[in-house]
Amino acid sequence: MTNATPTQHNNPLHGIKLEQIVTDLANYYGWDGLAERIPVNCFSNDPSIQSSLKFLRRTPWARDKVEALYLTMLSKNPPIKST
Repeated sequence: MTNATPTQHNNPLHGIKLEQIVTDLANYYGWDGLAERIPVNCFSNDPSIQSSLKFLRRTPWARDKVEALYLTMLSKNPPIKST
């Protein structure tokens, strides 16, 4: 029996890159709105996508909060699926 990697069928973030998550959140809430919801320096002090990615990749608790906020945003505004 081999150790197969478990599938991600129930993971709503599967296939979405962190860069896309941060970009979508910054576009939706703005940097000030992100800093209000998740008070970290990468959102409030000279914010950029790159500085945010660097911080979030090193800080699991902050990444968890960003992912949760992203899921909340998606639940309010589900993406339009093309057919």
